[in-house]
Amino acid sequence: MARVLLNSIGLEAVILPFTYLALMKKNRDLSLRAMVAFLVLAILFISPFAICQQGLFRVAPLITDNMVLQQESIVPLWGRGKPGTEVRLQASWGTTVSTRVSPDSSWMLKLNTPRAGGPYQLVIGHDDTTLTVTNVLAGEVWLCSGQSNMEMPLAGWPPTDTIQNSGWEIENSSFSSIRLFTVRRAFSAVPESVCDGAWVECSPATSRDFSATAYFFGKKLYEALLVPIGLIHASWGGTAVHSWIGAHFLSRAPQFDTTLVKLLACADGQRRMMAWLHQYPIIDMHARRGESRWKELSFRDEACPSRSFDDASWRSMHLPTLWEATEMGNFDGVVWFRKEVTIPTDWVHKKLVLELGPIDDIDVTFVNGVKVGGHEGEGEWNVKRVYEVPSGVVESTVVQIAVRVSDYQGGGGIYGDPKSMALHLEATDDRISLAGDWKYVPVAEYLSNVLYVFGPVGNQYETRPRLPIDLSADTPTALYNGMIAPVIPYSIRGAIWYQGESDTRNPKQYRQLFPLLIENWRSDFKVGDFPFYYVQIAPFDYGTSTQSQYLREAQTAALSIENTGMAVTLDVGNAKNIHPADKQDVGARLALRALAKTYQKEVPYSGPLLKSVKRNKGSIELLFEHAEGGLVVKEGTRGSGFQIAGADRVFKDVPSRGIRVRGNRLILSSPVVVSPQSVRYAFSNTPEATLFNRDGLPAPSFRTDDWE
Repeated sequence: MARVLLNSIGLEAVILPFTYLALMKKNRDLSLRAMVAFLVLAILFISPFAICQQGLFRVAPLITDNMVLQQESIVPLWGRGKPGTEVRLQASWGTTVSTRVSPDSSWMLKLNTPRAGGPYQLVIGHDDTTLTVTNVLAGEVWLCSGQSNMEMPLAGWPPTDTIQNSGWEIENSSFSSIRLFTVRRAFSAVPESVCDGAWVECSPATSRDFSATAYFFGKKLYEALLVPIGLIHASWGGTAVHSWIGAHFLSRAPQFDTTLVKLLACADGQRRMMAWLHQYPIIDMHARRGESRWKELSFRDEACPSRSFDDASWRSMHLPTLWEATEMGNFDGVVWFRKEVTIPTDWVHKKLVLELGPIDDIDVTFVNGVKVGGHEGEGEWNVKRVYEVPSGVVESTVVQIAVRVSDYQGGGGIYGDPKSMALHLEATDDRISLAGDWKYVPVAEYLSNVLYVFGPVGNQYETRPRLPIDLSADTPTALYNGMIAPVIPYSIRGAIWYQGESDTRNPKQYRQLFPLLIENWRSDFKVGDFPFYYVQIAPFDYGTSTQSQYLREAQTAALSIENTGMAVTLDVGNAKNIHPADKQDVGARLALRALAKTYQKEVPYSGPLLKSVKRNKGSIELLFEHAEGGLVVKEGTRGSGFQIAGADRVFKDVPSRGIRVRGNRLILSSPVVVSPQSVRYAFSNTPEATLFNRDGLPAPSFRTDDWE
């Protein structure tokens, strides 16, 4: 079996100085102190190369047993070693290559791979070390990335966020020629050269925790191509596009200049913070599986729910709120909240009801030291907590409430409407509000699927090193640094992407940044303008303050970029759940794009796309491509989905009788719009899909105007 030794320093030493130079060009007014800081940091990140000069042999994190190499390509394999020594690789298909370790301790081999097949074996020799990598396949390799809808595993996040037919899909997922690599969650102030993860064969034991969208994409490719498929999955829920772009490209967006400068100053502080965390005991959540993985965990906090526990030294937080909006800042982990309430005398020895509203993500709740409830499964972040308090627990007019909240991604805390936090007698409207100040203390931090336990005693969290910027998964460049940079320059065929929900409040910026991400990744992987296929976000009720149709419009605009494609999900969304259960169609539609455009298979791959507009007297005519067999307009529960407006820019619904289909053309009219000037289709947060082609693929939402 391959034993992989990972290097903690590498790519950043190359990229950081160039990032510094790029920023200097844009920020010529930076102070001398800032310039010095940049250069010192560059030196700090180059100097650890000396560690490798002691002779340690290390290979890149994706070089493990079960790996898939891109077929019929020249693929790079790389690592660290003793400068000046030879690294030699012998592949069992008959190829041998060698190189010498550079003075900076890095080495890279370029290996010619065979046509799809295997299994093969690689033997890598360096000095007195030999590494054997077994069960290697040649096939098609795809990078799969994004936020929670890409991250959502085949097992789902029960009970609210489930995958359609999950049990059957998992049971029937034995595909030894499909290989899965999940990049463990990690963020960083600078590009890293390592990540945690290993290649595994696809089976019921490994598929359940792998991205459902990526799995269905890979499965359809395998069934159509009958070649090995390698899927590298790197996602993090609730994250914005700016987190996935490297500093060397994000520096083109002036609004991030200040942040990028601060990030460079974070690098040493991040290492101090990690050193601080590693002094505490850990709970490795990788070792815990299933719905009970968060149950019966101890954070040296058993005394926290007790009425007699002294919380005088704890800080106060005004609830309800997500703690990211407070002095805590971005934090994933476990936090205790306590509040003492005085109740009327006639409530004593009576059954009460405790309402806390939604809690992100997990809670265990106590009253007077007695557990009264909890939601300890993943995917319950939006479930309102309502717990019965037995009469025997209410022994006096003083009631002590203690809630342990565990947050494993995105926002965390007791949040929602203040009116949803109350204590009251059963079956009465006489309520005591619980909104207001609560005592709190963090007892464990959650990072890369590991809990670092520091407990409540001594307010250990107060000693946590502070960084110049609140570093988290949402920090610009942080996920590129921690999860994408470590897999570069592994040879891939292309990438699939499912993200955008976190950017719905800023669609104009997304229109600027999404193309930057595509250009960034293509530049860094150095395999040309590889295929980049992405999912248009599904309908969801974001509320009146957000208009997600403009984000979908920004995604459609990215189709103008060479070798891109978009899978439309208007018909498979769920307006009440941001994580739709139907990931089969999402993965399949991405695969149809790849089969048609990358592998030249004759399959339908796109719904109707607007090609041109013609304004007639009393009507407006739309011509579509990808509708050669004709258009299909279905009646939605809320109408046709089409609106037209005249010169007054007031949009009116188009009735069904106002829609005429002529092959790949639509002619729209309305008795209340005399001279139509513009059309909008499915242009809202929660549209229904009504326009399809004969292949059953939906059209994306669109508009023909550019009115504000």
